[in-house]
Amino acid sequence: MTPRADIAAAAPDLFNSWYAFAMQVGECGLEKSLLELVKIRASQINGCGNRLNMHTADARRAGETEQRIHLLAAWEEAPCYTDRERAALAWVEHLTELAARRAPEAVYAALDARFDKQEQVQLTMAINVINGWNRLSVGFNLYAPERGWQ
Repeated sequence: MTPRADIAAAAPDLFNSWYAFAMQVGECGLEKSLLELVKIRASQINGCGNRLNMHTADARRAGETEQRIHLLAAWEEAPCYTDRERAALAWVEHLTELAARRAPEAVYAALDARFDKQEQVQLTMAINVINGWNRLSVGFNLYAPERGWQ
């Protein structure tokens, strides 16, 4: 896959601002394992090989199990996720597929039961960030193998 553009070189001010925001959101205080699950699930939905490669590797380095990574696409049927993780995964699915799924009250109620308002905003910002990275990666054919399988 040949990159279509060097996004950092083509628009350095925008890229640097985006990157700084993404890093800030990544350090928002939510559990790293939860954030990696969210990144992986959004990347699965979006079909983003670059970010799947990156975030499954990051999840492994953070101690995530192979079982939980592999079952993520079927998290609703898998017993290995907490109620908090389930609420976040439902939220990421609905916001990632916003046009088709919207953000129904039942999904928000589950989120609201397990995340305070600050965490809800943090999680939603994290979902926005990973969806943005997916769109940049897919749109510009970006792939960073050095962050993945080694």
